Amino acid sequence: MSKVEVFRALHRHRAPGDPLVLPGPWDAASARVFAEAGFPALATPSAGVAASLGYEDGHTPADEMFAAVARIVRAVDVPVSADVEGGYGLAPKELVERLLETGAVGCNLEDSEGGVLKDPRAHADWLAEVRSAAADRLFVNARVDTFARGVADPGQAVERAALYVAAGADCVYPIGAPPEVLPLLRAGIQGPINVGAPVGEGPSPAELGARGATRITFGPGLQRRATRALREIAEGLRP
Repeated sequence: MSKVEVFRALHRHRAPGDPLVLPGPWDAASARVFAEAGFPALATPSAGVAASLGYEDGHTPADEMFAAVARIVRAVDVPVSADVEGGYGLAPKELVERLLETGAVGCNLEDSEGGVLKDPRAHADWLAEVRSAAADRLFVNARVDTFARGVADPGQAVERAALYVAAGADCVYPIGAPPEVLPLLRAGIQGPINVGAPVGEGPSPAELGARGATRITFGPGLQRRATRALREIAEGLRP
């Protein structure tokens, strides 16, 4: 199987309590650490990569983000999905071509811009164009930003997710969804659901899986925890 086929297969037939756990590397060295630890695939976090390149989240130039993803992909043998935020204003065909050039097998695509939710139907149409350009060469994870933008009603997340799945998204990611609403989302959403988990606190990946998560990612949490650890080491080096 190709790497994208392997990645797609990892999302299928997940038992409750056994979600796919995807650590988020921010550079080649961290990617090797996660791959050597035995994780079958990885998913880059845009905020973590941005921090590693010296940018604030959401301000990484597209060329630098794609170059960083390519370095991560080259460093490991496992499939890598890339968080490319809102697509950097690229037309769907160019976005797909740039992603495939990096060697990534999938992507995260957000449905808000500048802190404002996009029109869900217009965004679904755009996702359909991405899917058409990618065919089966990319696994598309459509982020649903309602909870992150202060919309607490799970119904709105379910409605957006349905549009995105119909447009060809392979997975949806209701970022910021409280753990207690996951059973409602699971009941209303077809296909895999990505859930973000904090590092070292809150429900475990297994508990989130039991509530309905198909896969678990950590956003920039791992990069930030590594930075805190490095800061502690640096403090210990001072005379």
